[in-house]
Amino acid sequence: MEGVTHDYVRNGTTTLFAALDIASGNVLTECKPRHRHQEFLGFLKRIDEAVPATLDVHLILDNYATHKHAKVRVWLAARPRFHLHFTPTYSSWFNQVERWFGLITQQTIRRGSFKSVKELIAKINQFVQHYNRNSKPFAWTATADSIFQKLARLCSRVSGTEQ
Repeated sequence: MEGVTHDYVRNGTTTLFAALDIASGNVLTECKPRHRHQEFLGFLKRIDEAVPATLDVHLILDNYATHKHAKVRVWLAARPRFHLHFTPTYSSWFNQVERWFGLITQQTIRRGSFKSVKELIAKINQFVQHYNRNSKPFAWTATADSIFQKLARLCSRVSGTEQ
């Protein structure tokens, strides 16, 4: 297991919002100082500007309260092309952007030492630019049946009905 040294100093954090275009593999990202509904709404507006108005937008999200805030719901109600799909608890693996978060963590963030948040954000943006130049859609390796079986096991455990 990898860890940090005893003299490691965290020089700040950032919230990384990311939207994955599953058809191309490209990622739209934005770093914000916090993860509140205001920042999430700002990112939704960025997605709205980036995606052609003729297309529907399907967002796969976790159940973080920010994603369900009343002001977010009001904004979304005025934009029927946006469709939100929430993953079940403990099922982040359903969301392909989580695989992308794994890549950026492994390749850029985990072993990085950043003197400032500005430096961290610059490194994130550099990774995203390089990634998008060479992006490809993620390919599921699991079969639909194996995914449904895993989901059934998960639902059984979460609902407390397992044997």
